[in-house]
Amino acid sequence: MPTPPRNPDLPRNGGLPATYWFDASDPAVQLLHAVRRFRRADQEMRRGMESDMDLNATDLEALRHVIAHERAGTTVTARELSTHLHISTASTAKLLNRLSASGHVFRTPHPEDGRSVLVSATGHAHDEVRGWLAPMHQRMLQAAHEVPEESRQAVVDFLDALAETLTPEGEED
Repeated sequence: MPTPPRNPDLPRNGGLPATYWFDASDPAVQLLHAVRRFRRADQEMRRGMESDMDLNATDLEALRHVIAHERAGTTVTARELSTHLHISTASTAKLLNRLSASGHVFRTPHPEDGRSVLVSATGHAHDEVRGWLAPMHQRMLQAAHEVPEESRQAVVDFLDALAETLTPEGEED
């Protein structure tokens, strides 16, 4: 296959490999490349986890959300899950049917609102998620400890600033 002709309007970057959006000679671009590598690794890890647990991405996010609330000592209703996932209540019902059938969640009537159900993770789900994530979280914590203490706030500020650039205006966590 022949190489397409080079666009003469694009800079050559002094012999450095061209990047699509950024000037490759800018040292800050290496930070963005590192973030991209991290995101790619995170996506691959999630795909592996989804495959091993036989869940899709939305199912896994739902399970993560339920477990996070349980760890915080709070409950999650089906409606709250629907809102968090940005899916319809009908889609949430199908999702909860799948997660119930696979043994990852169970539903109980809300003690104060008879029209609502609480969603809880099963022991099986906790064991499976812990088995997948505990070793990785230990390695991540070790990597964080290896960042010099005096640099940690700068890293936090950088990552928070990146997150802010991806958040639509007017929307918060």
